Amino acid sequence: GIGLVIGAGLWGAAGAALLVSLRGDRLGRRRVLVTLAALSAGGGLAAATIADPLALAVAAFAGMLNGQGRDRGAALVIEQAVIPQIAGAESMRTRAYAVYNLLQDVGHALGALAAGLPTALQSVLAMDAHASFGAAIYAAAVLLALPAALYLLLSPATESAIPATQLRLRPRSRSILWRISSLFALDSIAGGFLGTALLSYFFFERFGVSEAVIGGLFFGARLLNAGSHLAAAWLAGRIGLVNTMVFTHIPSSLLLASVAFAPNFWMAALLFLLREGLVEMDVPTRQSYVMAVVDPAERTFASGVTHLVRLGGWAVGPAIAGVLMQGVGLAAPIFIGAGLKIAYDLLLYREFRDVRPPEEERAVRRRPAAD
Repeated sequence: GIGLVIGAGLWGAAGAALLVSLRGDRLGRRRVLVTLAALSAGGGLAAATIADPLALAVAAFAGMLNGQGRDRGAALVIEQAVIPQIAGAESMRTRAYAVYNLLQDVGHALGALAAGLPTALQSVLAMDAHASFGAAIYAAAVLLALPAALYLLLSPATESAIPATQLRLRPRSRSILWRISSLFALDSIAGGFLGTALLSYFFFERFGVSEAVIGGLFFGARLLNAGSHLAAAWLAGRIGLVNTMVFTHIPSSLLLASVAFAPNFWMAALLFLLREGLVEMDVPTRQSYVMAVVDPAERTFASGVTHLVRLGGWAVGPAIAGVLMQGVGLAAPIFIGAGLKIAYDLLLYREFRDVRPPEEERAVRRRPAAD
């Protein structure tokens, strides 16, 4: 049932991402962002009030309910297209994405810490478990509604300067998007096996730790994610975007697989936190890379296509992972997810190590003259 609801929410987000990719610039970026925030708040309210799993899955689809523990919504399509437009120099693009993801992960960290709210309500106010979890989800729904007010404050500079009807992908951009989106689909299918909800369930069942302890673990994980984004921008400036994506991601997958062999919770938590310090370093670099290798007029569409295939992949994994956890073993999704991610990294390096963003291409051309 958990896998069904998580998957339905991700499929809803995928449908919204498709619409935004095709019509977001034409409808108006600020208007789309406000609408998405309102729908997400509705999904949160549904989670707090609907008990039947099938009915909740329908509401999760309509409200794009996010069970992954990270922002997977269609709003990212617009946000990621706006950032290069307002970042200025190419040298600042990856850093701008790093700060963007850092702020997201600070929010994720605070949200993970707030996952201990039900335990606090049960002990301080003597609430029963059902009421305490309901109160926490109501609070999440209110937080989901707040971005709508902030989106209204965005300046007109965030709107697209290129009429949507004039969009035509270059053959080179079309080839790049086709190949990289196929690889992103593989990576996101792997990520669907490793969602926060399912990993939380793994720690709960395997080690018997409380919701408050799991919330603290993911709070620490999100703080490490946040710091890693700035480190990724620094590293990419020295070894390149693709190298940073691949050479930090493979060790993170190996660390995650080792969590399944940990003899106790504290060893598992240490390995998991080490993994979280590396796993998100490919996020700002990946976003910056895609936006750099396409034309400015193609960015919303490129952001939408790559995000759409990732959403679709994330939606595939949870239901299968739930079946595997119940029928094969708690750690089965961890091994499958980690193995698929390593395969993705190797294929990404093979396909794109020589496809450089403009600033790296210029640096390569200057190097022989300097020598």
